[in-house]
Amino acid sequence: MLNAKNLERVMELESKLRSEYQVQLDAKSAEVESFIKEKEEQQAVIAKQLEQIKTLSTEASANKKIEQRNRELHQRCGNLEEELAAQKKRLKALQKDLAQERAEISRLKQFDPAKMKKNLDASKKKLAEKTVANDLLQRTLNKTKTEKAQLQSKVEELEAKLALLEEPEEAAA
Repeated sequence: MLNAKNLERVMELESKLRSEYQVQLDAKSAEVESFIKEKEEQQAVIAKQLEQIKTLSTEASANKKIEQRNRELHQRCGNLEEELAAQKKRLKALQKDLAQERAEISRLKQFDPAKMKKNLDASKKKLAEKTVANDLLQRTLNKTKTEKAQLQSKVEELEAKLALLEEPEEAAA
């Protein structure tokens, strides 16, 4: 029974303490519940912020990748511009060389061996024709000179005969 009495006293003490401290207990319970709610709200906010951080970190990594790609493309663009400038210089040099080569070719075409041989053959033919014509003219000239000399001698003979014939007539007259 002693235990029952002790138990009753403990229960009385508990009720007495409860009555005295019930307000404080209720206040502390309310405070604990508010802390629990606040903790849950903070955990919800933390979860929401964690989600945002995850999305932002993926976006940030994507942005970093894009920025890196932009830097690479900018560098590549710069390299291509330099290469383009070098190619333009090379093109100008090649165009200048081409113009020189074309001038050289046109100068060399003036001395085209096939054309020159053809002209030489034509000139040889003309020379041969002129030589033949010159020989003919020379022969004709020599023949004409011979005929002229013969005719001249005949004229002199006839003049001499005429002079002889005229002398007896002058003497008879």
